[in-house]
Amino acid sequence: MHTPAELVTLAFRNPAVIHQFSLGDWDRLVRQARQADLLARLHNLLCKNGFDAAIPAVARWHFEAATVHAEIQKAGLRRELKRLREQLAGLDFPLVALKGTAYVAADLLAASGRHIDDIDLLVPLERLAEVESALASAGWHAAHLPEYDQRYYRRWRYFATLLQHLRHATMVNLHHAIVPDTARFRPDAARLRRRATEVPSFPGVAVLSTEDRILYAATLMFHDGELPHGLRDLSDLDLLLRQAASEANFWSRLLIRAEEMELGRPLFYALRYAQDFFDTPVPDEVQAGLTSVAPSRATLRLMDGIYTRMLAPQHHSCEDDLAPLARQAVYLRAHWLRRPPRLLVPHLLHKVFISPRQRDPRPA
Repeated sequence: MHTPAELVTLAFRNPAVIHQFSLGDWDRLVRQARQADLLARLHNLLCKNGFDAAIPAVARWHFEAATVHAEIQKAGLRRELKRLREQLAGLDFPLVALKGTAYVAADLLAASGRHIDDIDLLVPLERLAEVESALASAGWHAAHLPEYDQRYYRRWRYFATLLQHLRHATMVNLHHAIVPDTARFRPDAARLRRRATEVPSFPGVAVLSTEDRILYAATLMFHDGELPHGLRDLSDLDLLLRQAASEANFWSRLLIRAEEMELGRPLFYALRYAQDFFDTPVPDEVQAGLTSVAPSRATLRLMDGIYTRMLAPQHHSCEDDLAPLARQAVYLRAHWLRRPPRLLVPHLLHKVFISPRQRDPRPA
């Protein structure tokens, strides 16, 4: 059997194909899946389909170790999230969990095999200082950044600060917005928080509504300038969509909410590439409902050329000569979407000419 270069999504779309893999294919699959941070999730899928016995012994321990590590991380996150809620018990508003933190807290399908580096929380901008003060009293301190970078992250990024506890390695990322208010697509974080629902097993912790968590994931993916785990994030979206599709009127609710939040274009791309990579079932009428926000044919061809490369596992076996150009294009596009030229140009000049001196000052 002749197998394609990229094996991870091939295995996700058709798990039975692994019966035809050679040892060389298994070696490539493990390397690609590890690079994409999907080793544990793929292992869960193979076990669910009864194909775990088909994994060769030389490859099985890689899958099993990744799965054990993911489960340990999830258990640790649950403990840390409860501890955080206790430390912030004086707050009169819920902490809204985002990304992997939300998937684990709400026990969603997207938590399957999910490695989680940080605890991501959404808090109101006007209450941010209060939350930071309470966390500082409990032993959390902000990572050191130059003064310019601190101002930049608070004003122009969708998160405010990254905190680490003095006695353990857990990191907390406090978000006050989804994207900067200068971005072309500007979802109102307050509207997202208002529709968030509390998680019964985590009193005081809420997660975004079904539609909002999908729109949030899509927006982040197509505003990210690096996509270090782009395929994993797209797999998250695939699982979120599959789980949500069982809810009554989900697809119509999603389209309405995308229009309300001005996020139809990111949703268009998310559904297109989820179908392309994972065969995510999306009704034809949903795609038709996004026609008005779709890019031009020329733009779409360009985006396909860029994102089919950037969303593949970041492994040399999946790259071609155009992959470096695709990385540069995604980086520039993300900055272009986040701020207008009058703000972008000074920032880039500062990062190129001033920031290096601040990080590595030279003696006079």
